[in-house]
Amino acid sequence: MVKPGSRGLNGAGRGNPLTGAPVNGASPTIRRASAAVPRAVKPDHFDFLVVGGGVIGISVARALRRRHTSARICLLEKESAPGAHASGRNSGVLHAGFYYTADSLKARFCREGNRELREYILSRGLALNPCGKLVVAKDATELPRLDELLRRGTANGVRLEMVDAAHARRIEPRVRTHERALWSPDTATADPAEVIRSMRSDAEREGIRIRCDASYLGRTEEGVRSAAGEFRAGYVVNCAGLQADRVALDFGFSKDYRILPFKGLYLYSDEETGSFRTNIYPVPDLRNPFLGVHFTVTVDGHAKIGPTAIPAFWREQYSGFDRFDAAECLEIGWRDLGLLLFAGFDFRRLAYEELRKYSRSHLARLASVLAEGVRPENYRRWGKPGIRAQLMHLPTRKLEMDFVLQGDSRSFHVLNAVSPAWTCSLPFAEHIVDCIGHHRR
Repeated sequence: MVKPGSRGLNGAGRGNPLTGAPVNGASPTIRRASAAVPRAVKPDHFDFLVVGGGVIGISVARALRRRHTSARICLLEKESAPGAHASGRNSGVLHAGFYYTADSLKARFCREGNRELREYILSRGLALNPCGKLVVAKDATELPRLDELLRRGTANGVRLEMVDAAHARRIEPRVRTHERALWSPDTATADPAEVIRSMRSDAEREGIRIRCDASYLGRTEEGVRSAAGEFRAGYVVNCAGLQADRVALDFGFSKDYRILPFKGLYLYSDEETGSFRTNIYPVPDLRNPFLGVHFTVTVDGHAKIGPTAIPAFWREQYSGFDRFDAAECLEIGWRDLGLLLFAGFDFRRLAYEELRKYSRSHLARLASVLAEGVRPENYRRWGKPGIRAQLMHLPTRKLEMDFVLQGDSRSFHVLNAVSPAWTCSLPFAEHIVDCIGHHRR
């Protein structure tokens, strides 16, 4: 359904490729106007210019290459290598696609994305752990929501099985659940950084030019300005993740949307490899886009608990005051205050509960509801933090649950590239290119 005043769509549909909306990407930090801008004597010209070198940006560039074999395609990435932000810092879980309502883009692309990404990983000889997932209920009140997940998964064509508690323990001896659990055999884990490196190699081999250390600085009449110079472009595709709303605003889009960053942290277990056989997730609160604290079995067989969804005060608040931006901090702080006071969901409780997760012992206690033998002393090491580029609809102060896409005949913008964007990336990129083709007619 089209949001008033937008030139894009939110939600999935059939037929016209624009009747859908969108996902996950990298985050080219936008420098202030006062930054020195290198000016090339003659700006490079490309048919397609992709801003953001995350998994969505690279996948879109490669999908464009398959459709336009002779086109000049360039991808701009602000860091020294692609995938430095969300794409290289995510959990590595290939989701099966049963959390999402059947009319959403997430449902539309997650099942197929799981299959395609799994095939890609195996075809390149990369690591994959086909460990599956159990979703468990802590008490009888959660059983209706467990049933709802089964209903959604069935509607989405996902392989699922409702198992009793004894069967669940045969799958994972340490699991704790009330009466029954939902088993997803097609959930798996991989190494997202390894996948991004492979995709970059493929893209360069296919003739796509990748310019790193090329922060987006602004729009020009013929393309964009970057820290690596000016680039002329026939068409600009914005896959900028944490900075996607800022880039979109330069092109007249994202007027009703802004990114709110949430910090995700995982706590790693020092137990031996194989201490858990499968991922264990709680029944989520389906009213918000976060899945709750869970156990993830990594590609090498170790366990981690998390993630947090702690409100961040600037877009790249990974550690301490690294990459601190005062103006951004004021802007995001003001929006967070608005959510505390006026949000249509309990943001105050969410923020309080998430901030408590900075405590290792508290996080371990939350995880102990899902499994036996969880000892806080086994969970001491924090992993590499990630930032979720969560989109908020300004008029309603609601966090967007689905991917959001907007575009016209000159540019296209991926505004809510959040989980399960990594899983969805390959078919989702094809959908984005379909939308671009429709706009360019």
